[in-house]
Amino acid sequence: MTVRLTRDEARRIALRGQLLTAERPAGIVETIDALTIVNIEPTAAVAPSADLILWSRLGWPYQPADLVRLVEEDRAVFEWGGFYRAMTDLPLLLPEMRRRPQSAQAREWLAANEVFRREVMARLRAEGPLRASDIPDAAQVSWRSSGWTNNRNSLQLLEILVLRGDVAISSRDSSGRLFDVADRVYPADVPILGDEEAARERAERRLASLGIARAKGIAQPLEPIDVGELGEEAVVDGTQGTWRVDADALAALDDFTPRTALLSPFDRLVFDRRRLEDIFGYEYLLEMYKPAAKRRWGYFALPILHGDRFVGKLDAKSDRKAGVLRVHAVHEDEPFTDEIRRAVDAEIQDLARWLGLDVVGSPAA
Repeated sequence: MTVRLTRDEARRIALRGQLLTAERPAGIVETIDALTIVNIEPTAAVAPSADLILWSRLGWPYQPADLVRLVEEDRAVFEWGGFYRAMTDLPLLLPEMRRRPQSAQAREWLAANEVFRREVMARLRAEGPLRASDIPDAAQVSWRSSGWTNNRNSLQLLEILVLRGDVAISSRDSSGRLFDVADRVYPADVPILGDEEAARERAERRLASLGIARAKGIAQPLEPIDVGELGEEAVVDGTQGTWRVDADALAALDDFTPRTALLSPFDRLVFDRRRLEDIFGYEYLLEMYKPAAKRRWGYFALPILHGDRFVGKLDAKSDRKAGVLRVHAVHEDEPFTDEIRRAVDAEIQDLARWLGLDVVGSPAA
């Protein structure tokens, strides 16, 4: 049977899946586990994306140093494919790691550099953790690319070995990533799952974290946005086609407590722009790659969520030298009511306090 949902219901299902209700999660690991992935994009116009994503769920108790400890000391969280993930998800990713690299070019390049690969693995074993710049380029065949990776052989090899699960990212600092052999980062007693079992469980967890998703979506290089035929089939008023909805989310349709939130441009809730427009009717584009004169909302505008709707964008920048959060503009998709303006202003003030900054500029109030 196909479930019929209003847009309000679809939005609330999506928000509950992404932990964006007034009921805050208990801690960092629990949050990452529920979200399944947290984007690591390091651009820090306001704060690094991972920190913004976790703060928007946990609020003031979240501190970046706690995430660092969980990654580097407790090994409860790990980095793979540009995302932080709960270490309990490692068994679900190992089958995909075994299939890497997927492109013929990368496989052929890796085979041609077998001696280089062995040397790098031996060096990491003896001296790791190391940066890519610590590893001499001894490639037998150079990596060719039209992009920035061209001829960056040590880094390219490490990237491939991380995707394969032979190497892992041990830590990060202001200079970038440090790499080590995987068995010094990942636990030894990891369950072995088959390809189908792992893929299905990953999709089930993805659907639970999204709440509602399409069966098929635009292919993504490492982390899909679709869920196949899992969950319950649904139609959403005002949208075309069918959706898949998490069964547990359907059972909790009336359980929604709203709040206001400022989100990272790399937040999972806004990543799928087509889904964002279908369910929320919200237009958003990250403009950091645009020339300044062509930006509508700002270099790193934060989507503003109020209740179960997106209501605008916050154009702000952290100026740590001056000790201020500079608010350049609060773009209102529709004129704010007094209640929305107060709620958005309070959230901007909370963001500034968490960052240890004072607000300067034009907050919503």
